[in-house]
Amino acid sequence: MMRNGQRLLMLIDDEPAQRRLVAAITARRGWRTVFAGDAETAIATLGTPDGMALDAVLLDHWSDECDAAGLIEELRNRRPQLPILMLTANGSVACAVSAMRAGATDFLVKPLAAERLLAALEAAVGGKTAGELRPLTEKLSHPLGFDEIVGSAPQFRAALAIAAKAARARVPVLIEGESGVGKEVIAEAIHAASPRSKKEMISVNCGAIPANLVESELFGHEKGSFTGAFERKIGRFVDADGGTLFLDEVGELPIDAQVKLLRFLQTGEIQPIGARHARQVDVRVIAATNKSLTAEIEAGRFREDLYYKLNVVQVAIPPLRERTGDIPALARHLLGRIAEQPGLRPLGITDEALQLLATYDWPGNVRQLQNALFRAAILCDGDALTRSDFPQIAEHAAGRGGGSSAGRRGSTDHAGITLYRPDGNLRPLDEIEADVIRLAIGHYRGRMTEVARRLGIGRSTLYRKLGELGIDQNAA
Repeated sequence: MMRNGQRLLMLIDDEPAQRRLVAAITARRGWRTVFAGDAETAIATLGTPDGMALDAVLLDHWSDECDAAGLIEELRNRRPQLPILMLTANGSVACAVSAMRAGATDFLVKPLAAERLLAALEAAVGGKTAGELRPLTEKLSHPLGFDEIVGSAPQFRAALAIAAKAARARVPVLIEGESGVGKEVIAEAIHAASPRSKKEMISVNCGAIPANLVESELFGHEKGSFTGAFERKIGRFVDADGGTLFLDEVGELPIDAQVKLLRFLQTGEIQPIGARHARQVDVRVIAATNKSLTAEIEAGRFREDLYYKLNVVQVAIPPLRERTGDIPALARHLLGRIAEQPGLRPLGITDEALQLLATYDWPGNVRQLQNALFRAAILCDGDALTRSDFPQIAEHAAGRGGGSSAGRRGSTDHAGITLYRPDGNLRPLDEIEADVIRLAIGHYRGRMTEVARRLGIGRSTLYRKLGELGIDQNAA
């Protein structure tokens, strides 16, 4: 409950530095923090006036998983409705599974990011989730090649075709799309299909680096070049020499860093902070943004010349709500990857559950779908996920009368094939046929013999149609 405009958090941790950090971060949003140094003190605190008024608990995982799980279970038994978040330096899936099954509401991985903690707390007290499983679910398995990426919606396949063609060139690529659509997945596929694939792709989230450290992170610095530069730092451009550098949320770069990035794209040279001379590096840049960079240019926050240097090839990824027909195949694919993790097992998903997932607009896109499936898989006792394993989505659907945005439009069937033009008239047969073939190639992961068999045509006929309809089988 809120007292005098403040929410109350209990932090279970015995490290003074961590206590000060959490108290300082949460105070920004009007939280007051009380502390417990061990499990016994935490249980006792529940009976105090502060304990009765708690809005959330944050447990710093200082002991083994069984002890943490036991404390979570005890807290949950005593206060069933109290949100419990676990903070740990162990980013393993097994640790998340243990915590969530014990009754944890959320799971956060150190180092503690202020915005992620605040978002998780606000979401927890509101009965929602804040994507806290992202550090785990985004590392579920190896990067995917173009032939492994799931999705048959025409707009999505067209974007993949552009990306696949760009992979073989050295030119910069700009990937645009909302948060969670899979921009990094596409970037990894471009890198894997490029001549640079023998080197690891280096990824940098430009929005996660403090503005005063961006230049040092990207381009490096010399010892003594500024206050606090106690040793020489190698920048990410040098790390990526001979390979690919992925700049996620490139729209967040400060203007000074934009100038240096532009210089690299023009000359191939970088100059670390404090260095007397520039050095040549061979790096292919793939950038991504969830912002409209043209709007950022108009607002004076992004350089127009840099935009055109980055935007040699543009790949626009549609949001999941515009390709709900892909949800069944995506859900099964993601469940397969989730099942490979320690402590988890293969699970099916019922048609009723898939229909429910298709009613949701997925503002967090594929990442949010993956997180929802991951959470459901952790807590599922049966052999298949059902509608009851997605209570928050079911509640949302009930509030909207159970109708999906796709269903209201009435222009797309459940396989993701658009039958009608925006003016209400049917699309030409060759366009629909091309979409069906793309869907089949995506569904059967490029196995052309199987595609031909399922479509009831011969392989030679299939390849003839690919040519006639202008379908690129590398990304179809």
